[in-house]
Amino acid sequence: MKKSKFLLAHYRRDERIVDLVERTDHKVLANWAIDCVERVLPYFEAQFPDDPRPRNAIKTLRDWIDTGVFSMKVIRKASLDSHASAREVGKDNAARSAARAAGQAVATAHVPTHSIGSAIYALQAIHRATDSSDADNAVAKERDRQYSRLLSLRTK
Repeated sequence: MKKSKFLLAHYRRDERIVDLVERTDHKVLANWAIDCVERVLPYFEAQFPDDPRPRNAIKTLRDWIDTGVFSMKVIRKASLDSHASAREVGKDNAARSAARAAGQAVATAHVPTHSIGSAIYALQAIHRATDSSDADNAVAKERDRQYSRLLSLRTK
C-alpha cells in the first residue's frame, strides 16, 4: 500500500486549532509548541545523538517562558540553527521534520502563531515515521491529542 501524501496546507486550515490559537496566551502557546516537539524529537536524537541544536531550541524557548527575557538575536539563532540541522539531515524523514518542529517552536517566542508550525511539523514527523497502512490514522490521532493538550494547557 502506498503511503498517502502529507499535505501541510490541510493542517494550516484546521479551524479548531487556528481559532483556539488566536484565543490563547502567548506563553501557553510556547508550552504547547514544546509539548508537540518533545513527542517527536526522539526521531532526530536517535539518528543524530551528537547534534544538540533542536534540543537547544527548546531550551531557549523554555528560558524565555521562565524569565520573560526576549532577545531576538538569541531566538533567531536558535531557530535558524535547528532549521540548519534539519537541512543537514538531507532526505525528508521524521528526523528532519522533528528538527523543523523545534525551529518553529522557539520562534513562538517572537510570533505566537509559529506554535502552529511546530504542531504541523510534529504531525509530519509522525506521518513520516509511521507505516503506510497507519500513517493517516496516526496523524489524526496526534492532531486530536494536540488539540486536547492545548485545551488543557489553557485551563491551568
